[in-house]
Amino acid sequence: MKRSRNRRNKRKPKYGLENRMALIGITTVVLSLAVVVNIGASSLREKDLEYQAREQNLEKLEAKEVARTAQLEEYRVYVQTKQYVEKVAKEKLGLVKKDEILFKAEESR
Repeated sequence: MKRSRNRRNKRKPKYGLENRMALIGITTVVLSLAVVVNIGASSLREKDLEYQAREQNLEKLEAKEVARTAQLEEYRVYVQTKQYVEKVAKEKLGLVKKDEILFKAEESR
C-alpha cells in the first residue's frame, strides 16, 4: 500500500505544475485583454470629449444662425413696407414727394 501512495504523490506535483502553467497562461491572456480594452477605452474617452466640444460649437453656431434667420425675416418684412420703398427712392434715386421742398446747404469757402 505504501507504493500506491508514493505513486499518487508523485503524480500530484506533475499535475500541479501543468495546472500552474495553464493558470499562468490564462492569467497572462486575461491581463493582456484587460490592457487592450483599457487602451481602447481611453481612446474612446478622448474621442467622446472631442465630439462633445464639437457638439457645443455646433449648438452655438445653430443659435447664431437662428438669430440671423430671425433678423433676416424682420428685414424681409421691413423691405415690403412703404417706408422702405420711400427711403430707397430718396437715398438711391434722389426722388422726392410732390409737396416736399429740398434745401441745399451752401458750400463754405
